[in-house]
Formats: sequence, structure tokens, C-alpha cells
Amino acid sequence: MPYRCTIQNFTYVFNSLKSLLAKASPYRSGDALAGICAVDYKERVAAQMALADVPLQTFLNEAVIPYEEDEVTRLIIDEHNAAAFEHINSFTVGELRDWLLSDNANMQTLTLIADALTPEMVAAVSKLMRNQDLILVAQKCEVVTQFRNTIGFKGRLSTRLQPNHPTDDAKGIAASMIDGLLNANGDAVIGINPATDNPATVQRLLHLIDEFIHQFNIPTQSCVLTHVTTTLQLIKQHAPVDLVFQSIGGTEKTNKSFGINLSMLQEAREAALSLQRGTVGNNHVMYFETGQGSALSANAHNGADQQTIEARAYAVAKKFKPFLVNSVVGFIGPEYLYDGKQIIRAALEDHFCGKLLGLPMGVDICYTNHAEADQDDMDNLLTLLGVAGCNFIMGIPGADDIMLNYQSTSFHDALYARKVLNKKPAPEFEAWLIQNGLTDKAGNLLPVNASHLLLKGMKE
Repeated sequence: MPYRCTIQNFTYVFNSLKSLLAKASPYRSGDALAGICAVDYKERVAAQMALADVPLQTFLNEAVIPYEEDEVTRLIIDEHNAAAFEHINSFTVGELRDWLLSDNANMQTLTLIADALTPEMVAAVSKLMRNQDLILVAQKCEVVTQFRNTIGFKGRLSTRLQPNHPTDDAKGIAASMIDGLLNANGDAVIGINPATDNPATVQRLLHLIDEFIHQFNIPTQSCVLTHVTTTLQLIKQHAPVDLVFQSIGGTEKTNKSFGINLSMLQEAREAALSLQRGTVGNNHVMYFETGQGSALSANAHNGADQQTIEARAYAVAKKFKPFLVNSVVGFIGPEYLYDGKQIIRAALEDHFCGKLLGLPMGVDICYTNHAEADQDDMDNLLTLLGVAGCNFIMGIPGADDIMLNYQSTSFHDALYARKVLNKKPAPEFEAWLIQNGLTDKAGNLLPVNASHLLLKGMKE
């Protein structure tokens, strides 16, 4: 059905909900590349005004991607919680925005409606929000997951220790792991992006992290970010798999380009659950990464804007009860998010949408070297996400990933965010840091010498 808005005696017409969402989206280079964004600021404002008047019920009746053509759409519609939706079924998108910003929307009520919202609904309401609105609502949400520790409590900020190495060298990886731990990083996961997807290499890295964790009794979990089929193969060989990783997208075609489908992810989750490797929890065993622009780069966006497609990826993630979800926001490149302003906006949108849907959201605060962005932009985004209650960020030596060749956040960036925002690591990890003389009870780093257990283990 067409949607209309009249401004200064000129009527703007949007032929479909998909088009309306695209035109209402804040400007980004990916939507311009796809030829679906608003032609100017006036049309964008008209689209946002029209979108504000759309009843939430419309999103259940008009699919952005047809139900018959896309298994992600079928997942969204088939698993929608009609009983929870009764609390908000009278709202328009604009009224949902006003309610989310009100004091009536608190942690308890937001948890109650997480299953009532579809990804398209949360994408729509985000398009009507300023950055501060996205931060205000997201910080009300608390999404907690458990494996060997507990991630997501308010007042906590965790990190993925990312000890990548361009040749998967064991000594280089171990040195980065020790460096990170000495700087109180690594409670979300110790996660390696391998230089190769070779099963033997991946298995060697899994054993390396597993032995490291158990040698020092570290309350954290491991992950080697290989394709889900490789991980499944290694689980069958009794490799020490904690979390199963996979990149996911918001359309069936995008996931097909990644070589996956929903049934494959279900098989992987069941295989990981069977290992029972958690200590404080065993129900959360998946680690997903997403990113605005992945569907467009695979020519699998079905004419929808990249932020709406990104939100749909969160429905895929939610289905499999992940331990961590990470929006790798600036990694794909300036073709999709051109500069620091666009990266910051996209990250706040992703975090807001994921948290509102009930996901344990983290963000890789990052950019490629050919983007119009720098570390000052990342400092700003890090601070904003910390205020917004982001579950975890990346911890990379020097903020420079020498294997993937992009810029992210360093071990010291995490220390900065915890210090200025009065945040702590995961409670079990915090206790381990204090017990092992790495931090004091206030979270301050303590000096260590060559006789420290971690450094002695490195020499051995």
C-alpha cells in the first residue's frame, strides 16, 4: 500500500513499507550505492513523518521481504509473540518511540515486550530517533548471558580479547593473550580470527586457548572464528569448543552467501550444547557477528535498506540464544558507512535494536584505513556505547589488528571506558583479577614482575 506525507503543499508518496523504511533512514553511503535512499533531506523528513503514523500492526501484515521467498521472514512472523504484542498493539511507530523514551519503559517492561517487537518495528522506530534517544533507551535494557562467567549486568563492560596473528603463530597469540589479561581484558571471550579455515589449524588454536584457560583457571570462554561447518566437524572429533561462531545476515540470500541456513545453525547449537563445557551456564553457546552492508555486498538485500536488514539479522541470532552478538560496524568499508559520523550512527542503531530485541549486544568499534574516520571518532563512539550499556567491546593489541588489517579498540581503550564510566568486568573475571594480583578491588591495574604466574607460564 502507498504511504503519503504532505509538506508545503507537496505530497510525497512511498509505494511500499520497504521503500518508506529506506527513505526514512538517516543517510549512509550503502543506501545511496543501492539507489534506495531519500533524494534529499526534505524527502527523508517526509518519510520519517509518514513512518511515525504507521501502526505497528502493519509490520505483521506487510513483509519487507515476502514470506514465501525468505526463511528469515518466516522465522520473524512464525515466532512473533502475539500475547506480548497485546501490550503495544495499539501503538504507531511514533507512539512506540514516545513510550520508549518515557519513564514507563523500564528494564522490566522492555524485557516484557522484547518478543512482541519484530526487527522491522525496532528498525523503524530507530529511524525516528536522535543519537541520544538510542542511547537513553538502550541503557535501560539488561541482557545477561552465562557460560564460564556472567556477561551483561548493568555497571559492567566486558571485552573480547582478540589475539589474532597473520600466520596463526602460537607464541605470538600467547603473547597477545597475556598482554590482554595483564590489562584486565578477555572476560567476554578469548576469540581468534584464524588466518586459514584449515581444520587442523583451527583445532590447534582451540587446544591452545583451552590449555591456556585451564592452566591459569581463567573464568572465560574460547572461540576460534571459523565457519560453522568446520566447527561442527571439530566437535565430532571432540575438539574443545566453547562457543560456536558464525557470521549471519538478515536475509536468506545473505546467509546462503555465507554458506549457511537456519537448520545448520540449529545443528551447530545442539552439538555445542551436548559438550556441556560451561560452568555457571550452558544454554548460551553461540557467538554471532553481523554488519550493516553485508547483504548489499552479497547482492542479497532485496531492495531493503541496510539498517533494516541488519535488524533482521538479530532475529536469526535470537533464535539460537547466543552468548554474544557483535556488530562489526565499520569493518566492511566506506562504500557502506562512509565516515566517522555514519559509523557512529550505525553502531548506536545496531546496539539499540539488538538490545531492544533481547540480545547480548557488543560492538566492534572499528574502521578500515580507507574510510573517512580516525581514532578520535572511535573514542567518541566508545564513550557513547559505554553510556548506552554495551555488553562488550574488542580488546586488540594497539587497537591495530595485524591479521585483518583494520583499526579497532585497544586493551587500554577498555580501561579508559571502565574508568570514566565506573564500569567493571564480569563479576567472576573481576574476582579472578583481584585474586591473581592483576587489579585491586577498585579495578586499578597493579604492577607485575617477571615472577608473576602469567609471565612464568609464558616462559615455560
